[in-house]
Amino acid sequence: MRRRRRIGAYGLCRDGQRVLLVRGSATSGSARIWQLPGGGVAHGEHPATAVRREFAEETGLSIEVTGLRAVLADVVRLVDADGKVAEHTDRIVYDVVPTGGRLRAEPDGGGDEVAWVTPDDLAGLTLMPFTADLLGLPVEPLPEDARLAPEEARGAGPAVPVDRHQRFAAYGLATDPAGRILLTRIAAGFPGAGRWHLPGGGTDHGEQPVSALLRELVEETGQLGRVTGLLHVSHRHNTAEFGPEGRPLDWHGVRAIYRVEVDAPTEATVTEAAGGSTEIAGWFRPAEVGRLARTEVVDAALAAIQPTRSGEEVRPGEPRKFLPKRWL
Repeated sequence: MRRRRRIGAYGLCRDGQRVLLVRGSATSGSARIWQLPGGGVAHGEHPATAVRREFAEETGLSIEVTGLRAVLADVVRLVDADGKVAEHTDRIVYDVVPTGGRLRAEPDGGGDEVAWVTPDDLAGLTLMPFTADLLGLPVEPLPEDARLAPEEARGAGPAVPVDRHQRFAAYGLATDPAGRILLTRIAAGFPGAGRWHLPGGGTDHGEQPVSALLRELVEETGQLGRVTGLLHVSHRHNTAEFGPEGRPLDWHGVRAIYRVEVDAPTEATVTEAAGGSTEIAGWFRPAEVGRLARTEVVDAALAAIQPTRSGEEVRPGEPRKFLPKRWL
């Protein structure tokens, strides 16, 4: 079975105990199945922008993003014009509130019904696994016929240029009991070479973000860690990214950043095979971090754990435009 990947952004919208859900239409890949409103993140689009766009398309409502709820992944079996596909979706879920519009189903789209659903109603609905999980309900396999979209409905879709790539990755702001911060330096030949970065990297097909992060933590630094929270989701779009391919690529990276505790730190050592993107790893005191050449991922993570400046507006899920003074 062929493999395919996509990134989606979704909104958890509540009205008291009710939750807003949409039902997949017969022309979608989730016919008769209910899920949170949302959908695919377009190439170069911030996930927080994607959820506002998708929510308006699927429900008729405009929304405000009020927080970052969860990041998770799943694999669903589908059919396109070339046969069966195992589609891996990295799903970013935000807390949202409606700010205007009129509730309606998406015209001629992927959903044929939208409704406020009570806890009692949920028991009788077929839910996408990620939606059931987020609502605290048992996760059950989808019916076989519901998991296969008609070929003529899915289609192959527009061809993606060979040099355009979208990548999902998980990174960790890892600290030890002494308050030191664990960083890795990017090797020559990779984007950002010579800069200090957070441990982590791209997730594999079928892999959960947290599992990928803990795997990368061992490979890049030799440390065992505990993920204690979700800090932030950021993205970066570069239409001429140079890397090992030796040619410019239109590259869009979406990154989930987690808080990680390393309870029994050891000397940071790169254990991944030669030729990887990490050349060295190390522990640093906070005052030392401010003097390093850092990636924007490091700065976004540090900003996410600091209180905002007085009167500053911060859009949930998007990086702040400053570094706290104590990191400079």
